[in-house]
Amino acid sequence: MDTITKNKPDTHQDTFPINGTDYIEFYVGNAKQAAHYYQSAFGFQLIAYRGPETGTRDTASYVLQQGKIRFVLTSALSPGHEVAQHVLRHGDGVKVLALWVDDARDAFKKAVERGAKAAIEPQTLEDDHGQVTVASIHTYGETLHTFVERNQYKGAFMPGFQAKESLMKVEPIGLKYVDHCVGNVELGGMNKWVEFYQEVMGFKLLVTFDDKDISTKYTALMSKVVSNGNGFIKFPINEPAQGLKKSQIEEYLDYYRGAGVQHIAVATDDIIHTVDELRRRGVEFLYVPDTYYETVLERVGKINEDLLELKRLNILIDRDEEGYLLQIFTKPVQDRPTVFYEIIQREGARSFGKGNFKALFEAIEREQELRGTL
Repeated sequence: MDTITKNKPDTHQDTFPINGTDYIEFYVGNAKQAAHYYQSAFGFQLIAYRGPETGTRDTASYVLQQGKIRFVLTSALSPGHEVAQHVLRHGDGVKVLALWVDDARDAFKKAVERGAKAAIEPQTLEDDHGQVTVASIHTYGETLHTFVERNQYKGAFMPGFQAKESLMKVEPIGLKYVDHCVGNVELGGMNKWVEFYQEVMGFKLLVTFDDKDISTKYTALMSKVVSNGNGFIKFPINEPAQGLKKSQIEEYLDYYRGAGVQHIAVATDDIIHTVDELRRRGVEFLYVPDTYYETVLERVGKINEDLLELKRLNILIDRDEEGYLLQIFTKPVQDRPTVFYEIIQREGARSFGKGNFKALFEAIEREQELRGTL
């Protein structure tokens, strides 16, 4: 299986080693149609399927992959099923952030001993291609972390799924791996969940942004970023802050009906190509005015890309002490203003685009105003 792998620095602070993001599972209203969207718009290849035809009577799941990113899209086949109830409450959204580990039983045991709430006890799944061990714990909202141990498996995804290929011609757009996943939590919940990741998972606090860093005239939020030792897993956690009007975090919490994953940042080595393709295929992005580009190079210095091309595509630029980054944010990819995507290209920078926060949040406020929720 192809999962995020790099030369691993010392991870001695982690409660257990994490090799990267194994998959992200969405509970959706119509997995077949959602799978078509991610193939046609985002260039993901269909690699596996589980449903009635494979012996699973109550759900249908489509597994999509591009680079080292795996998405699982799951729908219920009856209205009383927990997946259907999740979609009824939250809309289409992320249920599972799965982590690739060396020993799922050990990871689960240590996490629970350190205070995690067990969700699914360890179980080993087997078929002709080998075996996979999985176990899950609860995190913010109804989101789960599933530990996945797959070093003895050679199949398309995991037991219970059959290999399946896209019937349509799919053109990848250069997405490589999950850079980070952002969670929105209720007021007062940020520090609780940061402590959870520190105490349960052994993560370190990477950076803190307060309401002075992330604010506009009308709204504000606070954010802390936690990371595992090798840096493959980064989880920013946001909570609302006091402002004159309703913040994007409050809007998310209202529409999602609680805490959950706000956006997924996916990395590319050529953001101009990736965003050009996404726009051509109908993906909508937040808009920042042309005036942003009049002074941006004064702030970030020399970059390798053509500024006119970045301006044409509305791509943002920021720099830290280690390099620069390019980033852009889609509009929500479902009718509720909840989950969206960040496309990011890192040229040495390890930060999260602090210099773009004001422009980004003003762009989000323009969308909120159109929805009547600002």
